[in-house]
Amino acid sequence: MNKTGLGFATGSSWFVPQPQDLVITLLGAYVKSRRDTVWSGGLVQILDDFGFSTGAARVALTRMVRRQLLTRVKDGRLVHYALTPRSMALLSEGDRRIFSLRRRVRPVEEWTVVWQTIPDNQRLEKTRFTHRLRFLGFGSLQDGIWISPHDREDEVAALASSLGLYQDVAVLLSRPAKSFDFERFARRAWDLDALAARYLSFAEEFSVYLAPRARARLTDHESFLLRTRLVHTFRAFPSLDPELPDELMPELGHSVAAVEVFDALYPALAEPAQRHFDAVTTSRESNRGSSGSTMI
Repeated sequence: MNKTGLGFATGSSWFVPQPQDLVITLLGAYVKSRRDTVWSGGLVQILDDFGFSTGAARVALTRMVRRQLLTRVKDGRLVHYALTPRSMALLSEGDRRIFSLRRRVRPVEEWTVVWQTIPDNQRLEKTRFTHRLRFLGFGSLQDGIWISPHDREDEVAALASSLGLYQDVAVLLSRPAKSFDFERFARRAWDLDALAARYLSFAEEFSVYLAPRARARLTDHESFLLRTRLVHTFRAFPSLDPELPDELMPELGHSVAAVEVFDALYPALAEPAQRHFDAVTTSRESNRGSSGSTMI
């Protein structure tokens, strides 16, 4: 790693990225137009900054092509990557969740209960289904039963239909009975204390850079590493936070502080971080109008 970035690519124990997930974060945060292409050699260099070898980076990118999350674009002997319709839809949904999480108070009128009886011979579909449920804020009560404190009927219907699981999924809209202790029940579906602790850790880790003087000392490279770690760490919260009613959420102030820190820093670091990303992911050959370099 370039010494100017030493220390900015690592953070708390919550930041343990997988290479494919990190690439998704990079594409969502820095590919300004979803039609842009990114030089493969630059992506490999950026992944190296976060501790991934050239071999691991290449394997990750190849697997993303197989998953139809990236498509290769040849430019002479160089390889670039472009987003696919699947990755564009994934990033759009991610943006909606990330930038709406706890930004507005929504009354909880109906909860969604999902039952799934997906057969064992459809493991891939089952994995994708449950992964997306978590991203929508669902918690698991037991195998096959999931709950959300919001009306998610449309999202679940679209998800089940896209995976061909419409016959294996049932949805019920309901509300908790006030005569029972529902907080204890909710804690079976979500680890609320761990969530509050994670929000607190996030706010404490990044709040030091809220001061303009602290950011002014950062190089473009350091700003990029810091902003990438910021957004990648925050990306986990939509899968962890069901946005329960305030009375069911412990230490509510921790989540408020974390969102405020993210909303302040993400745009504040955008310009220098984008400069670094563009400089690294635009090949020198492209800048010179030449394609006579070794393909990466």
